[in-house]
Amino acid sequence: MTIELIYQYIFGGAVLAFLCVIASVFSRRVGAPLLLVFLLLGMLAGEDGFGGIKFDDFSQAFLFGNLALAIIIFDGGLGTRKDSFRVSLKPALSLATIGVFATAAITGLAAQWILDLSWQEGLLIGAIVGSTDAAAVFGLLRTAGLELKERTGATLEIESGSNDPMAIFLTITMVQILQLSNSDTSAGWTIVQELVSQLGLGIAIGLAGGYFLTLLLKELQLTPSLYPLLTLAGGLSIFGAATILDGSGFLAIFITGAMVGNTPLPFSNDVRRFHDGMAWLSQIGMFVMLGLLITPSNLIPIIMPALAIAFVLIFIARPLAVWLSLLPFHFPWREQVFIGWCGLRGAVPIILALFPSLAGLEHTQTYFELVFFVVLISLVLQGWTIAPIAKWMQIELPPSNKEPEHQHLTLKHDQDKELLIYSVVAESRAAGLATKNLPMKEGSQFVGIIRHGILIDQNEEQTLTNDDQVVILSSTSAKSALGRVFAKTSSSTSTDTTYFFGEFALNPDAKLFDIAQAYGFKTDPTWGNVSVAQFIVSQFHGKPVIGDHVRLGPIKLIVKHIEGDHILSVGLKLQPPE
Repeated sequence: MTIELIYQYIFGGAVLAFLCVIASVFSRRVGAPLLLVFLLLGMLAGEDGFGGIKFDDFSQAFLFGNLALAIIIFDGGLGTRKDSFRVSLKPALSLATIGVFATAAITGLAAQWILDLSWQEGLLIGAIVGSTDAAAVFGLLRTAGLELKERTGATLEIESGSNDPMAIFLTITMVQILQLSNSDTSAGWTIVQELVSQLGLGIAIGLAGGYFLTLLLKELQLTPSLYPLLTLAGGLSIFGAATILDGSGFLAIFITGAMVGNTPLPFSNDVRRFHDGMAWLSQIGMFVMLGLLITPSNLIPIIMPALAIAFVLIFIARPLAVWLSLLPFHFPWREQVFIGWCGLRGAVPIILALFPSLAGLEHTQTYFELVFFVVLISLVLQGWTIAPIAKWMQIELPPSNKEPEHQHLTLKHDQDKELLIYSVVAESRAAGLATKNLPMKEGSQFVGIIRHGILIDQNEEQTLTNDDQVVILSSTSAKSALGRVFAKTSSSTSTDTTYFFGEFALNPDAKLFDIAQAYGFKTDPTWGNVSVAQFIVSQFHGKPVIGDHVRLGPIKLIVKHIEGDHILSVGLKLQPPE
């Protein structure tokens, strides 16, 4: 390779990345899935497109694809809040195991019949497309700007970040079965060995690695700009260690990311911003590369069978797998429908489709092209309609006020305490608020106000004005309440919130019998002396989330604010007669 050619590659790669970033603006306007745009740009730059770039190195694609996926899943783990595990961990793990297995089995049997393959080859195709894709789910939920009910959004994100081990396990198992000449006893041992390795080692290495990485981030004294690099290098080291030991690197790095993201650390905002940017760069690079890898003219013969398999996957296999996996958890049917529709396929199936080629099996090009077309259909059909389906299924919450910009410093010897500095803006609830009315929880302390560069005496009661800098020593648990006070509010947000939650607010301790009398409907005598909060909790099996609602006669009771397992506020909305 000449020096001139190297510079041409650098220029071409930079131009593609530049176009992908610019394309994000237009994709939002037309509602197109951004990952689909990246994929199409790669195809346009490829052998059949305007760029004419020929790229067919499956080994290199496998390397870069795994690296990019690891970074994306790590960023997903960093953004997963521990509160989400309260309502979503068990159902997400059920989807990540039982759901993937059921999806793979149903789709595999359909592929066997549609393509006239052996059962082993059919199940291999089912295994490859069996898991949802973290890059697709994380990317589309964020770029669509959807604010989903916590139970739904967290279940989707945890599932997509943790279901790769089962898909990898099933894919490797089917590849090895196809390689074996005597499959009976050997295949059984292969299945057990792969399952234990992928899940067991992935969890163990992720927990151990996450513990030591958070310890290092707490104790090491580094230049601030090095903390994000240490986090990235540590996460990828854990991913590599798990993979080398035949465990699930993706599961390990997701667990590590969740542990780091839920630990108060110095410069944690810088770490998250850096990894968010790295995740976007990884998505751009990976989907453009996968677009380069495919030759569109080769897809024509497999269009009809791919459409048939995609139909089974999207409309039969995924919904049935979701229903079966969530059966013990009593999810509302609307949320089950939405989760079923959000079974987005993306880079993971395409990367898994490289396994048969690397193992030297037959028909590998057919597997790859078929899976690529199924992913394309999933991104177009499901990705393009995710926002309308969320509104139709009433899964979307009204937009909440975003966390305000602030500075923070984590105390070295008390990681649960942070020194926070908020700016008072005219559109916030803080403007005109007396300092004594700030929401200070136990362990938090008001320090003072910096006004025009001067620290005002904190012993005097003050009223906050625009451009004040408010200094607060806060516990971690108080940060969300403070954020709501200093965040900007808008008239549209207020209108949307009132429409969704209703114009009336109820005391959650109010008795159901009193509400029934006031609004003229009958209630079961056994519930008469029960509070509104207790009744709602019982209807959602002890795991209510914001946005959950119960209709009683002419009214709808809606969970408006919740902390832990305690409902703090309930909205009341009058309903037209059914």
